[in-house]
Amino acid sequence: MEKIRLGRTELYVTKTAFGALPIQRISKADAVRLVRRAADEGINYFDTANMYTDSEEKLGEALEGIRQNVVISTKSAATDKKTAMAHIEESLRRLRTDYIDLFQFHNPAVLPDPADPDGAFAAALEMKEKGYIRHIGITNHRPKVAQAAIESGNFETLQFPFCYLATETDFALVEGCKKADMGYIAMKGLSGGLLNNAAACYAFMAQYDHVVPIWGIQHEWELDQWLELTNNPPELTDDLKAVIEHDRKELAGSFCRSCGYCLPCAANIDIPQSARMSALLRRSPYQQYMTDQWYEKMHRIENCIHCDACKSRCPYGLDTPALLQRQLLDYDEFYAQHYNDQ
Repeated sequence: MEKIRLGRTELYVTKTAFGALPIQRISKADAVRLVRRAADEGINYFDTANMYTDSEEKLGEALEGIRQNVVISTKSAATDKKTAMAHIEESLRRLRTDYIDLFQFHNPAVLPDPADPDGAFAAALEMKEKGYIRHIGITNHRPKVAQAAIESGNFETLQFPFCYLATETDFALVEGCKKADMGYIAMKGLSGGLLNNAAACYAFMAQYDHVVPIWGIQHEWELDQWLELTNNPPELTDDLKAVIEHDRKELAGSFCRSCGYCLPCAANIDIPQSARMSALLRRSPYQQYMTDQWYEKMHRIENCIHCDACKSRCPYGLDTPALLQRQLLDYDEFYAQHYNDQ
């Protein structure tokens, strides 16, 4: 299976990588079997996060005994040194490993400061010095923060949403990472579930020789799909180009990257979460969104005063109020079907 250099980390990872957020939704036995099969088939890069409930534990059990053959990245949203240290120690224990190949700051609103002795970056530097983490990266949903991360020179990798619904801003980040010799890890390659033509998604990503897409995998058929595409790579034919063009016209206005620039909301709507609820319900454990608290939060959308402040702030030009209305309709349909699930 093709491996590419992940920027100046000098880690060589399979261009087909395993995003381990979705394995939260399946049993440990099924997750261990799925992950181990992925590794046996040649996938060597697995990405998870401290906040992905039991994802790290499942990866740890699946990869035990073959740790030396794989690359593992995880994340922490901690902003202070004490919490970040605790998260890294917890990740090491859950993953059953002595080291983390790539530790990533998880979607910070502002860049962590390497000069702050009490900040999260200080924890990463200390743990790197001790050999518990080998490389330091960052994930984000905010174009300005991502651009600042590239310019800072403090991070070896950037993980950012990237798919064929990308804007010029996204393409600029991809090119910026290449020039800075930063590894570029593409999350949301299926746009959070909006895109359903895997061949088109794969062929689009294949155009960028330094981009590593992490495909979220939960089912055997999904793994089969990515393995088949990897072993028999599709060309970007006119037919696939037509699919991409059609989706861009139809869906580009529905891809919320959860960057948070839309906030604050006058109606107290949790826009970054609510605007991507359809994907959250289908790509992470949905039971947490079936609570009375989340039902109430989603129905705050009914209180939208249509001031369009969120729309004016969106760096991607989304019609946020219209998107929220569609998300509420979908949520209510999903809620009616799954509220009583155990």
